[in-house]
Amino acid sequence: MAINLELPTKFDSTVERTHMAAEHIFRPISRKCDQAEHEYPTELDELGKLAQQARKQEKEAEAGESADGDAGTVNGSNMRALISAREMSWGDVGLLLSIPYQGLGNAAIAAVANDEQLEKFSGVWAAMAITEPSFGSDSAAVSTTATRDGDDYLINGEKIFVTAGSRADHVVVWATVDKSAGRAAIKSFVVPMTTDGVTVARLEHKLGIKASDTAVIRFENARVPADNLLGSPEVDTKKAFGGVMQTFDNTRPVVAAMAIGLGRAALEELRRILEEAGHEIDYDKSAAAQHASVCEFIRLESDWEASWLHTVRAAWMADNKEPNSAEASMSKAKAGRTVTDITNKAVEIGATAGFSETSLLEKWARDSKILDIFEGTQQIQQLIIARRVLGKSSADLK
Repeated sequence: MAINLELPTKFDSTVERTHMAAEHIFRPISRKCDQAEHEYPTELDELGKLAQQARKQEKEAEAGESADGDAGTVNGSNMRALISAREMSWGDVGLLLSIPYQGLGNAAIAAVANDEQLEKFSGVWAAMAITEPSFGSDSAAVSTTATRDGDDYLINGEKIFVTAGSRADHVVVWATVDKSAGRAAIKSFVVPMTTDGVTVARLEHKLGIKASDTAVIRFENARVPADNLLGSPEVDTKKAFGGVMQTFDNTRPVVAAMAIGLGRAALEELRRILEEAGHEIDYDKSAAAQHASVCEFIRLESDWEASWLHTVRAAWMADNKEPNSAEASMSKAKAGRTVTDITNKAVEIGATAGFSETSLLEKWARDSKILDIFEGTQQIQQLIIARRVLGKSSADLK
């Protein structure tokens, strides 16, 4: 069986458009936005509008492809999101997370909303609120409640680490409709930020991705229509909370792609530093026969390539409706671990250039750490992978 690892030519325009944004919009303001934490980068307003237009055109094009009745494999919205995230993270991860109308909540809506909801929420900018003060990466431990009240739900609780929480106009909130039913009762709700009882309690000061706001949001009897519950309102213990977890199967490869884009930026800068120092990288020679720093570069580059292949596989499976939970976690675990390795080694090998603010290497090292944490930490990803490989449930393997 032959495997073609080249990206389809239909994505060429996506690569070109997103890389130009990364190079000409993100890179020039990257340091300024890092030093101006919590200030919204107004340069992104026009980019947000362009991104919305591009998404609409892409959806129309994909609908046309489906109408043609192609019985072959599909490279669709998941692969396109992967490529966009990779190219724009080469410019700046924090700025990518700040683009209007492209929040993590939008990915949740795309993953589990019905057709009516997709239409209803097509123009929103949605953050995603999962994590709470009482738990870290254990998404099943949600204690925020959603209580049915006539045609509405009343949401109560507190969420932390909400990316774009103070800038988005909606937030997708994970809440339990019945604490006694365990994880099967966890549902996601689309909540307008203007809803009475929704307040941004504070913004976090962070190690990296400072251009992106990270908020604490409180919900006190926040009333939302029952139609804003994504997916089925039924509590089905057989399906657990697979509906909302499907969001992660789509977004984890995108986070992996962000790590790959940032990793590529660091590798390019490290290559420049090595070559300026007179250490040419020769792929025809054994790594062990070259300078120690070159040997290290080749190791990092091979790990980076492996991360990319993992990630492409996970996105391809999502586009082709194949269960990809294990592959999504593999891509996230591999890419998250690799990007922190690449950026920290680049700082180390770059010496004074790597540790000072004369280049972006030290910033990339700070930014990279979150890519190994959010959307599930390294440890959580390895636990998920182990469950899938060994055929164990979450109750069997904790």
